[in-house]
Amino acid sequence: MCGIVGYTGIQNAAPVLLEGLRKLEYRGYDSAGMAVVQDGRIAVSKVTGRIAGLVEKTEDGRLLPGTTGVGHTRWATHGAPTEPNAHPHTSNDGRFAVVHNGIIENYMELREELTRKGYHFESETDTEVVVHLVEMYYKGNLKQAVMRTSARLQGSYALGIVCADEPGKIFAVREASPLILGIGIGENYFASDVTALVAYTRNAIYLEDGEFAELTPDGIQVYDCAGRPIQKKISRITWDIQAAEKGGYDHFMLKEIMEQPRAVKATMAPRIKGSDIVLDDVDIDLKQINKIVITACGSAYYAGCAAKYAIEKLCRIPVLTELASELRYSDPLIDGHTLLIVLSQSGETADTIAAMRECKSRGAKTLAVVNVVGSTIAKTADWCLYTWAGPEIAVATTKGYTTQLTVLYLFALYAARKLETIDDAAYRKLLTSLKALPKLLQQALDMNPNITQLAKKYHCAYSMFFIGRNTDYAVALEGALKMKEISYIHAESYAAGELKHGTIALIHEGQPVIALCCNDSITEKTMSNIVEVKARGAEVLAVAFKDNQKIVSLADDMIFIPKVNTLFSAAVEIVPLQILAYHVAKENGCDIDKPKNLAKSVTVE
Repeated sequence: MCGIVGYTGIQNAAPVLLEGLRKLEYRGYDSAGMAVVQDGRIAVSKVTGRIAGLVEKTEDGRLLPGTTGVGHTRWATHGAPTEPNAHPHTSNDGRFAVVHNGIIENYMELREELTRKGYHFESETDTEVVVHLVEMYYKGNLKQAVMRTSARLQGSYALGIVCADEPGKIFAVREASPLILGIGIGENYFASDVTALVAYTRNAIYLEDGEFAELTPDGIQVYDCAGRPIQKKISRITWDIQAAEKGGYDHFMLKEIMEQPRAVKATMAPRIKGSDIVLDDVDIDLKQINKIVITACGSAYYAGCAAKYAIEKLCRIPVLTELASELRYSDPLIDGHTLLIVLSQSGETADTIAAMRECKSRGAKTLAVVNVVGSTIAKTADWCLYTWAGPEIAVATTKGYTTQLTVLYLFALYAARKLETIDDAAYRKLLTSLKALPKLLQQALDMNPNITQLAKKYHCAYSMFFIGRNTDYAVALEGALKMKEISYIHAESYAAGELKHGTIALIHEGQPVIALCCNDSITEKTMSNIVEVKARGAEVLAVAFKDNQKIVSLADDMIFIPKVNTLFSAAVEIVPLQILAYHVAKENGCDIDKPKNLAKSVTVE
């Protein structure tokens, strides 16, 4: 959940580190800091709050001269967001500094051991044990000290380590937490995300678990856990720098909402060739699969919930959706006839990785749907389908969700044809509907100029309920999440048919209810639920197809979407709900791109 960055080269390190930390702000944080090696010592500067405070404190890095350093943004896990708990942490003798992303699970026993040996702790963090271990094991060889330290650690960690006695050198270590090396000319870098690197280099090395690297201005050497040199493939970062900038929008989230038609087209176009869906390198023997399990966390999980209906309807295979944080501990009934579909924008979600590994150990075939090339999930899965959404900077996902849905829709139609569960005419009709998604998404963006006014009406609500049935209920899950995570308004989603089973007791005069009515087969049932909540004083905002006049006569307010095949409607239906959440949050003065307490890439439990 934290962000780390390192630099060694010929430039002053601090400005490079600050710029890298700015690019990692979207991951979420509550403190920041830097350590720079200078003249036989390590200078450290740390602040609570935003990176702007670190920029001011160091005069944009000028007060920390030196050409080698590490930086960090921290979300508080062990210990409050205070300056002593902020990274980097330094050794008692001041010769070492460490930054860390992840969690050291055995830190308490290590802390007790180090305390007995006379080491003094300045913070409450789990990370500080690392720097004291390095000091304890250092006998003039930093590589050996790093290896011995790593061997003692249990948990997930990406580490950056510098030593005043070995200027110009950084050691970077990975275990179950993302870490990428950037290759320059006369300078080299590491970071927890490529967004911190693309302004400086497009050549990258992705470290694997158990590997560590020695960075100097002249080169990078990667080692395995036994210290043996290994050769790594150099990958090319293809993301455009401008893609990670706001491009004139007030917030990254709004930019990414508006990018969805392009992102869905980019995801879909290379995989549709004439009348065929081509999923490169996916050679699953679907006739050997008797169950599909979709697992993910957060919005990715809700994308799976929405896609479940299309996969089951088209393929006639039972589909279960399981939260990764639950699946990993549930002793799941999974075997070699199970296809596990794993969804993650970052490809580094800790619970999802653990769930996938547990299911693979039981024989499951695994298909990953991720956005980040070279991520852990992408490399661990048997097959991988990238979403090609481009960088998503806002913490609250938008185009990540819609592109994941798009890939799953493609898979559903592809699998149905392979399994011969639909005929050619139905296949062609559905493929035509699917190809229309980018155009329909654009229409959904354009056809509701009243949403800003609706946000002014509803932004003071204490809570909101989102209701729907079938695919509409799946969209309600994500719509409620968007509202709560960026506006901080309590929002809950309910299957509309469950209202009478307890939930309707919460309806009172003026209670906002967002009713999703984009499934023609059950619209009449949802309309009955609208009547029920209005009879108890609710204010109903309905989402419906453009030509649905029956809903207009019932609801207090309306949001329209263009007509779309119900199997694929979730991708279009969510768009105005994203826009509504955005404008409600804006009315409430919230930090839309960086909601409190949230992180973009959840790399710890």
